[in-house]
Amino acid sequence: MHDALAAQSALFANIESHSIETLRTFGYQEIRLPILEKTELYTRSIGNHTDIVSKEMYSFEDRNSDSLTLRPEGTAGCVRAVLENGLITTRQRLWYSGPFFRHERPQKGRLRQFHQVGAETFMMAGPDIDCELITISNRIFEKLEIKNLTLKINSLGTSEARRNYGKVLVNWLESRRDKLDDDSCRRLETNPLRILDSKDVNTQKLLEDAPQLSDYTDDASRLHLEQLKSMLDDNGIAYQHDPLLVRGLDYYNKTVFEWVSPGDSGQNSVCAGGRYDGLVALLGGKPTTAAGFALGIERLALLLEDKTDLAHRSDIYVVALGERAESKARILADLLRTQLAAVVLNNCGGGSLKSQLRQADKSGAKVAVILGENEVRDKTATIKDLRGKTEQKVCKESELVSCIQTYFPVE
Repeated sequence: MHDALAAQSALFANIESHSIETLRTFGYQEIRLPILEKTELYTRSIGNHTDIVSKEMYSFEDRNSDSLTLRPEGTAGCVRAVLENGLITTRQRLWYSGPFFRHERPQKGRLRQFHQVGAETFMMAGPDIDCELITISNRIFEKLEIKNLTLKINSLGTSEARRNYGKVLVNWLESRRDKLDDDSCRRLETNPLRILDSKDVNTQKLLEDAPQLSDYTDDASRLHLEQLKSMLDDNGIAYQHDPLLVRGLDYYNKTVFEWVSPGDSGQNSVCAGGRYDGLVALLGGKPTTAAGFALGIERLALLLEDKTDLAHRSDIYVVALGERAESKARILADLLRTQLAAVVLNNCGGGSLKSQLRQADKSGAKVAVILGENEVRDKTATIKDLRGKTEQKVCKESELVSCIQTYFPVE
């Protein structure tokens, strides 16, 4: 669990603001979900044999001996919320953001506390909502100017089709168990479809000759996928159909998708989602179609590490020399903040002109406003251009806002 200092926090905020702005333009509304949920919510929805439930959850008993868990993902909590609050009577488009927790081995792009922006939709059964979710994620990446991502899509079919395929896959892999990695051997007994998602090179090569899930997918799911492909083609969104793409959560069906960055790292998925039409009923509601996605803030930030200019610190630094100047500086700094909507740092703690100008330079400010006893007496201010070659000039206090504006032309 890591601290996010100023530069990284600015990067996170940039990703979040572009994501939220895009979701809102598509008509999605915010829902704020608790960080703690009953453990049962995740064991029922995600699945006892998934890595998340079996190895990664932060669970504990509270003072009432109730088992609680720090949320490892957002979909289950969102479904619980819409059920408890009676929201599944009309179509819903919702988004949320915040921290999530998994007890994993920390490495680049994988933290025990991580942050996501997620979107969930309810009561829309067609591939058009799948296409909308993918389009939203694509639009977010365009706004962030992130390129070279690959969209992978697949269909998991119905739960019955997956069970039938699972039996065939287990029989095929049993005779090749000695070629599987340790994790895949364990999953062979508990969650065989997750073997398709193995990052082990030898297992991946072995799976090239394995039976295909698509051969066991029902006709309706295959049609759904073909319609989605056609919609993505119409929208100009390139994709790869990856028959080995599965998700690490038991509740998915039909469409699943991932956006991945270049490289063979196991942490190169930056956004993933799909349909989970059976989850609402599993958690006690009426059968309801649903789909969603989540994008990882930290993983997107890794692709934007060169955006060092996002940690914007200040525009204007107010230098004050003497008590009367300090009193006037506080008033003028507030005026500039209000009139220009600028980031204005007012020097605090005193210091010589030289030391205050040194602080002004370190702050990243473009302009320094200097107030001394002469300026206070004459009701003027001295403006110093810290980044350009414009000569230092004196302006009337009443004209300070308009004078400063010339250093910040409207783009």
